Amino acid sequence: MPVPEIDDATRIELEAAAFRRLVQHLRERTDVQNIDMMNLAGFCRNCLSRWYREAAEAKGMALADPDAREIVYGMPYKDWQAKHQKAATPEQKAKFAAANPGH
Repeated sequence: MPVPEIDDATRIELEAAAFRRLVQHLRERTDVQNIDMMNLAGFCRNCLSRWYREAAEAKGMALADPDAREIVYGMPYKDWQAKHQKAATPEQKAKFAAANPGH
């Protein structure tokens, strides 16, 4: 079945809805650590917030990293880290280093 033709306004609405659902899902899945996301998918919540900030900048809007992160995390990043972030294991760190040289 071919993909239906979608006008630009509808496409943007659908993409925005999918983005909101992704952010909500990530807020609910606090058990999923960013390093695991990076190791499996090559992006994490911080990447998503950076992309959001970059999109704002492309539209001429100044958005600080902490503000973009709060949009994605649903709270200040430091609060999320204190509540949900666990120390990365040596295995996680090694996998990350191998997949992201120079990062």
